[in-house]
Amino acid sequence: MNLKKCQSIFSLEMEKKCPILEHKALTLCYGKTLDVGAGVGSHALLLQEMDIDVTAIDISAPAVKIMQQRGVKKALEQDIFLTTDKYDTLLFLMNGIGLTGTLAGFADFLDKAKNLIHADGQLIFDSSDISYLYEGLPKPENKYFGEVSYRYEYQQQKGNWFNWLYLDQLTLTHIANQHGWQCEIVFDDGEDQYLARLSLKV
Repeated sequence: MNLKKCQSIFSLEMEKKCPILEHKALTLCYGKTLDVGAGVGSHALLLQEMDIDVTAIDISAPAVKIMQQRGVKKALEQDIFLTTDKYDTLLFLMNGIGLTGTLAGFADFLDKAKNLIHADGQLIFDSSDISYLYEGLPKPENKYFGEVSYRYEYQQQKGNWFNWLYLDQLTLTHIANQHGWQCEIVFDDGEDQYLARLSLKV
């Protein structure tokens, strides 16, 4: 069986395992890839099946242990903000880019990411335009409407508040351009969620 046919069969199998947006993101990955906020490694395992050299990182030690048990070859307990290696692809799925917290945090990360990818590398992530939540309501006046705060609660135990970011496409494109990145929207699900690919401007 030739290589092209093998890739086609694998692509069909992968589509069965993950949503269209995630499938699209994984097929765009190439070279040395860093899966950021990898959780229990589901995307990293699929990338391994594609023979992608993937390193999966998460700040949760239990999650990293589960990744290792599931067969992720390179699973590390690591903070993206402390990462120093260079990659061809930086991958943030499940709105992982939200960990930048605020527009200012996202802009700062774009500057840092320039040192984390090779000249022809790429940054791939999904996000959502949550402006629909404000239909009939005024948007916040003192901050960007996509900056939200969360706190988890389980069995009456509450965690600390933390910031998370959702980017609309126009805001994303504007900030990316300001910080030396070319932004391409490679997939839009028609329901406010989209997939973006950023590359360094030449």
